[in-house]
Amino acid sequence: MVLSETESSKRIAHPTIHPINSPRPMIVRFFDALGAPLLSFFQYLGEVVLLATDTFRCIFTHKLRWKLFLDQIVEIGLLSQLVVVITGGFTGAVFAAQTFFQFNKIGMGSATGAVVSVAICRELGPVLTALMVAGRVGAAMSAEIGTMKVTEQIDALRALAVYPTDYLVVPRALAMMVSMPLLVAECIAVGIAAGYFIAIFMLEINGTYYMANMVRWTRNRDIIMGLSKAFCFGILIVFISCQKGLSAREGAVGVGRATTEAVVNSSLAVLICNFFLTMLLNIIYPAGYQ
Repeated sequence: MVLSETESSKRIAHPTIHPINSPRPMIVRFFDALGAPLLSFFQYLGEVVLLATDTFRCIFTHKLRWKLFLDQIVEIGLLSQLVVVITGGFTGAVFAAQTFFQFNKIGMGSATGAVVSVAICRELGPVLTALMVAGRVGAAMSAEIGTMKVTEQIDALRALAVYPTDYLVVPRALAMMVSMPLLVAECIAVGIAAGYFIAIFMLEINGTYYMANMVRWTRNRDIIMGLSKAFCFGILIVFISCQKGLSAREGAVGVGRATTEAVVNSSLAVLICNFFLTMLLNIIYPAGYQ
């Protein structure tokens, strides 16, 4: 077909323009990819906060179930002692050895006790105990509650007029608040004792100077700081683990996924919050001989 001169000139005068590499779709995809995880994180954070608020409300408005509370004390506190003792003992021993190896080069071997004691009280004791408890107790909490969720046992509790938060979360939260500082205190004591025996009997440090420096530089505020961190870490572990259990879905696969996420999220929360707690509590309880 032959085009007329007018139609040909129109097609030449108005060519079709195709956008090349427009940046807008790329930017939209970028913010979509960035916004979805952020929204999920804030939604998850809100669920944890709401669970914590509901738990504290139940603590002050409902009668405490003493049998469940004592059972959780045994599960969280008593049965976790072996893990905590081994962790504290070997951490204190290896930290004392490494500190002495470096300090002895500059003639400060007797200062090993002060460094080991302060470090275990302020940082190593609370953090390592929290990580061990998150792996042992946090996983158990999430798996138990998650199994109850997918098998509709929590719905059965509601049908029997039993509030799930009061029955499942409150005893665990109170038991964790009581047990965690005691476990950290035990870890600190065992770690310092193990470091002392390694330093005196294996590294042959003068015991008098070792003890004198340790007593001089370790203050009550160092112990209080460690126990304060323990209380905060216990709250993080119990609410993160219980929330993951209460939101478990998809049967056995969902329970396994909730357990894994509870341990990972609890451990990350402990490590992240430890930094901010250290910076904050160091203002209230400054380190050093002051």
